[in-house]
Amino acid sequence: MQYENERIEYKSRMIDDIYKEVIAFANTEGGVIYLGIDDRGNVVGIDDVDDTYTRLTNGIRDAIAPDVTMFVRYVLQENRVIQIEVGEGSYKPYYLKSKGMKPTGVYVRQGASSVQASADQIRRMIKDAEGEVFEEMRSLKQELSFAEAGRTFAQYKVDFSEEKYIALGLRNIHDDQYTNLALILSDQCQHTTKIAVFGDEDNIAFKDAKEFGGSIFKQLDDSYAYLMLCNRTAATFQGLERVEHPDYPEGALREALLNALVHRDYSYSGSIIINVSDSGIEFISIGGLLPGLTADDIRNGISQPRNRKLAEIFYRLRLIESYGTGIRKIYALYKDCAAQPRIEVTSNTFKLVLPNMNASGTTAESGSEAKEKAQSVVTPQMMMVLDYLAEYGEMTDEDLQELLNIKKTRAYLLSRQMQEKGLIDIVGRGAAKKYKRK
Repeated sequence: MQYENERIEYKSRMIDDIYKEVIAFANTEGGVIYLGIDDRGNVVGIDDVDDTYTRLTNGIRDAIAPDVTMFVRYVLQENRVIQIEVGEGSYKPYYLKSKGMKPTGVYVRQGASSVQASADQIRRMIKDAEGEVFEEMRSLKQELSFAEAGRTFAQYKVDFSEEKYIALGLRNIHDDQYTNLALILSDQCQHTTKIAVFGDEDNIAFKDAKEFGGSIFKQLDDSYAYLMLCNRTAATFQGLERVEHPDYPEGALREALLNALVHRDYSYSGSIIINVSDSGIEFISIGGLLPGLTADDIRNGISQPRNRKLAEIFYRLRLIESYGTGIRKIYALYKDCAAQPRIEVTSNTFKLVLPNMNASGTTAESGSEAKEKAQSVVTPQMMMVLDYLAEYGEMTDEDLQELLNIKKTRAYLLSRQMQEKGLIDIVGRGAAKKYKRK
C-alpha cells in the first residue's frame, strides 16, 4: 500500500475540497489525486462514475483560475477509481475563483498536505511566472475602483471603458485579473506622497506636513495644489512697474512632481518624499536609475522608463511629452538662475532638488546681498496684511485667513515669514493669538 506524500493524494468521494488539492499540485511540482481511495489507501470506489466524472471536470474548469485544465489529465480505472494527474502549471498562482488570489484561495503542497500559501509565496509565484516588470504583474488586491481615474480620463477626453483595460495594461489577458498598474491608478492605491515644510536648512524643524493618498491621479492634483501654496511670490519694482517673481517656476514644480510619480519604483512600499525649505524643494523617489544610466544621461534628456505602461498612460493623457523632456524643461527654466537644479542618485533613491529662485537670485550674488534681497522682498499677500493692520491695528488668525482666502496652514507659514522679515509682531498663542504691525 502506498501512502499519501508530496505527489499523491487520496479522496474517498467527490467533495469541493478536491479543488484545493488540484490547485496545490499545480502551484508546486504536480502530483496525482486518486478519487475513490480512502486516506489509508483502501479502494472504496465511486458509486456513480459518470456523474462524478462530469461534476469533477466541470468543477475544475469553473472553480479554478487561471484555466488549469490543460495541465490536468483524467484516467478512469476499472475499480471505479478516477485518477487525476495534475502537472505543474506555467501561470502560477492558481487559486479558487470564489476566494481570489489571496492566501485563503491559493494552496501549495507541503509534505502530504495542501496548505494555504503565504502572501510572500504568492508574490514569488507571480514574479516567477511574469518576470520582473512590476506594473504588469497581477495585483494581490483585486477589489478595485477607478472613480478618480475615470474623472481624469474624462477630463482629457480619453476613453476609459472596461473594454480598454487590457489594452491599457490594467488587466492581464490570461485570467482577466487586475495588474499592479491598475492598483496604482485605482482609488485603493497603497502608495502615498508625503510633503514636509521645514523652517531650517537641515530639514529638522517641522512647520507643516501632509500625506496624500488614493489614486496616483489624486496624489498628483493634491500634491501640486499644496506645492503651489508653498510657492511664494516676491515683488520688486522697476520704476513704477511692479514685477512679481515666484520662488519656483510652476513648470518646474509640475515636471519634478510628474517625474517622481511616473518613474518611482512601485515594487517598494515607501512613499515619495518632498521636502520644502526656504532654500529649495527636494523631490525624493524610491528606486535609483535603471542599469546603464547615469545622472549626466538624465540631465541630457536620455530616459528609460521603469514603468513603461504607466508612462504611456500619462503620455496619452498629455500630462507628459516624449520621454526625457521633463528634466530638460526644468534646467531650461533655471537657465538664468545663479543656483541650478541638482540630481543626486543612490542605488535605491533618486533626488531632484529645485533651488528657490528668490533665495538664489537670478544672477550670482554674494551671500550678504542675497540675504538682504530676500529679507527686503514683500509679496502681494504681505502688502494686503500690512494695509489691513495699518487701518485696523491688529488682526486674528481667522481675520488673516478670511482676508487672503487661504487655509490655516498657509496663514501660519505667511505669518512666520512676515515675522522673520520684521514686518509684524505675533502676540499671544492659540485662540488668543493676534498679529500687529511693527
